[in-house]
Amino acid sequence: METLFVLALAIAYGTGAWRFWSGFQKTNFSQNKVNLTLLWPIYFIANKSYRENFNKALKG
Repeated sequence: METLFVLALAIAYGTGAWRFWSGFQKTNFSQNKVNLTLLWPIYFIANKSYRENFNKALKG
């Protein structure tokens, strides 16, 4: 059961990263694409501006 939970988290992380990477041009960000993509869960929780831009990227 624990393995399934870890697998689900990894899939969610990867999906979020891929969708943000794909929609990055729709955000207000102009640099640090790699950092913003890799650390998306932390920024998403901690930063309202990032959350808004993340949602812009996902709306594709």
